[in-house]
Amino acid sequence: MLCLDEFGYLNLDRTGAKLLFQIFTEREERKAIAVASNAPFSEWDKTFTEERLCSAIVDRLTFNGYLVETGNDSYRLQSTLERNRS
Repeated sequence: MLCLDEFGYLNLDRTGAKLLFQIFTEREERKAIAVASNAPFSEWDKTFTEERLCSAIVDRLTFNGYLVETGNDSYRLQSTLERNRS
């Protein structure tokens, strides 16, 4: 399984985005990919400078996949607050 965390925080140049697209394409329907991101798909065009490439990447990731939305609350903040209350 390929796991990508904090996805969308760094902008990728055209070459980086194309390489990532190739990885996703090669793994499509054969090997698992897990992506964690605080950014909704509508904001991924900031990470991938080319809109068409961004759409293709989202398409690869969501095809026959599972989307798990955990909300906007920060697990780290919640954990810290609970620990400080104890």
